[in-house]
Amino acid sequence: MLVTLWVVVGAVAGVSGVVIGYLALRQARAAVDECRQMLARQVGNAGDLRAIRDVAVCRYDALEEMTGRLSFSVAMINGLGDGIVLTSINGRSETRTYIRPVVGGRGGQPLAPEEEQAVRAARLGLGPEIAPQPARR
Repeated sequence: MLVTLWVVVGAVAGVSGVVIGYLALRQARAAVDECRQMLARQVGNAGDLRAIRDVAVCRYDALEEMTGRLSFSVAMINGLGDGIVLTSINGRSETRTYIRPVVGGRGGQPLAPEEEQAVRAARLGLGPEIAPQPARR
């Protein structure tokens, strides 16, 4: 009886490991494909790499009280992955605007998910306007 229990536990652990490995492999392949697309865009556009060339806008509802996707994040990136993200959060009685630096495709400060989406879309050339993606948890 005890041996059978260990065999079942071992089989479940083995199957779980295979499933987790498969999911990790899919995620890694997606990241590699994204990197290949970014590199292809950099090599294909041999102009001045310091000039702003990639722009993407992500519109969203930042506050429950305001609908209509009036808040937005705009990424303006050069060929080196440097630039800025301009974010405007619109509320009923006020609007707040933020700007954050981007260096090498990453925020100099932690970026909000919508800001990261805008930077990624700009780097991949998906702009100018992209649909917001659901937040990953």
